[in-house]
Amino acid sequence: MSAQIKHININNVEVPVIFEKQTSLPILNLQLVFQNSGSIQDNKLNGIASFSAKLLNEGTKKLGSTKFASKLESNAISLNATSGFETFVIELSSLKEVNNKAFNYLEDLLKDPNYDKSVVEKIKTIQIGSLKRKQNDYDYVAKNQLKKVLFKDTPLENPSSGTIESISKIKLSNIKDFISNTFNLSNLIIVAGGDVKYSEIESKLKEVLKNLPTGKKRELKSFEITAKPTTKELLKDTQQAYIYFGSKFNANPTNKDNYMAKVASFILGGSGFGSRLMEEIRVKRGLAYSAYGYVSINKSHSYFTGYLQTKLESAKEAKELVSKIVDEFVQKGVTQDELDSAKNFLLGSEPLRTETLAQRLGRAFNLYYKGLEQDYPKKELEKIQNLKLDDLNDYIKSHKEIINLSFSIVRK
Repeated sequence: MSAQIKHININNVEVPVIFEKQTSLPILNLQLVFQNSGSIQDNKLNGIASFSAKLLNEGTKKLGSTKFASKLESNAISLNATSGFETFVIELSSLKEVNNKAFNYLEDLLKDPNYDKSVVEKIKTIQIGSLKRKQNDYDYVAKNQLKKVLFKDTPLENPSSGTIESISKIKLSNIKDFISNTFNLSNLIIVAGGDVKYSEIESKLKEVLKNLPTGKKRELKSFEITAKPTTKELLKDTQQAYIYFGSKFNANPTNKDNYMAKVASFILGGSGFGSRLMEEIRVKRGLAYSAYGYVSINKSHSYFTGYLQTKLESAKEAKELVSKIVDEFVQKGVTQDELDSAKNFLLGSEPLRTETLAQRLGRAFNLYYKGLEQDYPKKELEKIQNLKLDDLNDYIKSHKEIINLSFSIVRK
């Protein structure tokens, strides 16, 4: 059974539900996804979304983190919150026999988060310690430096986990405000599946969510790369160079030609040893252990990005080679052999993407969230199967904007 799109009326709000029944395993999988509610809403307090998710993972005020976690563990229930850039998610999973308890614990968490100053200070200590350690994680440093270059003056320029300075400023009142602004029915999408009847899901969720405010539907902002090609270097005591690169890619999730972006991205840098970047940088010249590049198309932003690590003395050569490879890719396109290999992999690996219930629900949600029909993957595969070399190369040549690469390099 494939996922179905339904709606639950809660307090006169029609909340969309993506549902798939699967009886092969006696489990429940549920996600409450709040749109436009992740780190895009951090505003001046960078890291507040991620911090708020961590607080919700500390259980309820009544039981405290240890007792609440013990209750969940003794019933084999998983309940946790996570924050992305565009969404804030609470995920619940349990065995069928304890579904009622699972819903009760979810309701308790929504009503009574562990709003305690000592919990906030504990999370601060852990988070600041983690950020201090990441100062020596040069992949993390280079990646964040690239985002600051590409997405200057937008929420994307800030690390979702915050900075030592911003985390130290977070107060309990800030978390209460963020969560109260996030948890509302107007921005909610429910994802549910497993060995459970839809009528049971509907009944339980009406009870669990009845106290959430209606709220106001937020419109998702979009952000474009406006930076001119820039190279930013940071000198650290490191034994190798960390090179991250990126550029603008003009697309949005509903563009009819996105299937060609998928194929082109796979050939350029997403296919591992078969990709242009890996072949030219590692296989032919031995400049890096790995080199990747891919197109990322989201509702709020789209761009081309990639990364590699190389010897300190090879950093300049590797950087110049990346630019040359991307430039030649746009100017000359791909070969028939590359297209055939990409087709074989993308078509042959399709069943692996929908093996589990979680995979299928995740795909169904992404399709709904991006405004695509549920049969889009099937149609996309048909288009890939019938894709002609000339059409793909014309498409690649139409995206000259990816040539304008910016680089973030951490080296000695």
